[in-house]
Amino acid sequence: MLTIYKPQFEDLWFRQMMLADEETMSYNHAWGGTIPWPEEEWGDWYDRWVANPKDGRLYRYVKNSSGDFVGEIACHYDAELQGFTANVIIFSKYRGKGYGGWALDMLCAEARAAGITVLYDDIAIDNPAAALFLRHGFKEEARTAEKIILKKEL
Repeated sequence: MLTIYKPQFEDLWFRQMMLADEETMSYNHAWGGTIPWPEEEWGDWYDRWVANPKDGRLYRYVKNSSGDFVGEIACHYDAELQGFTANVIIFSKYRGKGYGGWALDMLCAEARAAGITVLYDDIAIDNPAAALFLRHGFKEEARTAEKIILKKEL
């Protein structure tokens, strides 16, 4: 069984580790792959995303029944999409266990509870996660040579 968890500041090591992991961030190759996230950036980020979120920001960790962090879910307002964009990352060693679908469903439920009525995501054209989003009720809104824009009405 999975649960969502509001991370404490001292738990941010997990996010840093995921963002630095090449296999975990392979989906992000079209936008640069891994993302450096030094500790000196954690304070402002934590305040905006967790401690005092604004503009519909939501950020949570996903934990398994053993209490291990297995991924993250998030959403925020994206001016380019003119709507709220979804984000689900499952740490590479936990992929293939159904966690991504569960996490996406939980993100949709949390967003709906927060009053968000539509979620979007833009996914690299070659990212297999697009199929996951489609299986969980997202519809293709647009497509370019680089990405697919997906939308789900909550």
